[in-house]
Amino acid sequence: MYRIIITLFTLCLIFVSCKTQEKYVEDKTYSGRYLGLTPPGSEPELFAPGFITTSLFTRDIAMMPDGNEIYFSVSAFNYNLIYCTKQVDGKWSEPVPAEFIKDFSYMYFEPFITHDGSKMFFFSTMVDVDSIEGDQDIWVVDRTDDGWGEPYNLGAPINTAGGEYFPSVTVDGTLYFTRQPDGDRNNYIFRSKFVNGRYSEPEKLGQEINFGTARYNAYVDKYERFIIVPAVGLEDSYGGTDYYIVFHDEKDNWSNPINLGSKINTESTREYSASISPDGKYLFFMSARSNPEIDFSKQRFTINKLVEASQGCMNGNPDIYWVSTNFLLKLKPGDF
Repeated sequence: MYRIIITLFTLCLIFVSCKTQEKYVEDKTYSGRYLGLTPPGSEPELFAPGFITTSLFTRDIAMMPDGNEIYFSVSAFNYNLIYCTKQVDGKWSEPVPAEFIKDFSYMYFEPFITHDGSKMFFFSTMVDVDSIEGDQDIWVVDRTDDGWGEPYNLGAPINTAGGEYFPSVTVDGTLYFTRQPDGDRNNYIFRSKFVNGRYSEPEKLGQEINFGTARYNAYVDKYERFIIVPAVGLEDSYGGTDYYIVFHDEKDNWSNPINLGSKINTESTREYSASISPDGKYLFFMSARSNPEIDFSKQRFTINKLVEASQGCMNGNPDIYWVSTNFLLKLKPGDF
């Protein structure tokens, strides 16, 4: 029965993917760095529409340091999986679930690949001796000569009876992550330093990071120069969850949060997953935006038109965008 469910799920995804590719890329073969796409400038663009960004609920981008493997998260048909595409002999493969995923009944989301490519951190609801049924924990899988090994729970002191997710790691091994303490409805950003081969007791960061009425899924710069925090409830919000940047200095001081602006943020509540490419050139972020060519307020759409609109990007599900990072450091306050 389990194999039948997986087969049906895979067939459904292939069908949706094929319909989307047929509409947007017409069987285009991707090759080269960043799939051979023309890099964006200061205006955000959809990332690989019809190939990675499709009609499905899509978010979370992570890449191997050489850029030849791209991982991203997809939700569909009650499944939540990390997908992978690889460049082999110059051509990018059709995305498939990451090789270390064995049981599709659990969630696998929010991949983060360390800057040397030796490990992938992610969150999952898998169960083992260090986790509780249904609990969200941070897991790790090590890179091997053949690909990836077997995932293992990061364990204490990172994982608790509460929820832990959205790992982000600096070059010195410091782990930033979100925790929802057991019995608490709020989420907070924590940090744990990697000392003598072990993670220290996580510290809940101050109000410079844990600002607003809700905050989560913080992505830290690999050199800890800044952190990008999706948050709710600030006066300069564009109406939903907004991306903010907070700068960091060598004395462990943090600046006040700075809104990333109207090119990145919209009134959408689905803007809460950001990352930066290994070369530091591009910001990837999740956003649910409507197709400007479809104005539901002025037309009486037939059911067929609605179905057609739903099969493309910008249909209400989150999409992945990318934009040049040139603007980020320009936001840095003078005293940082």
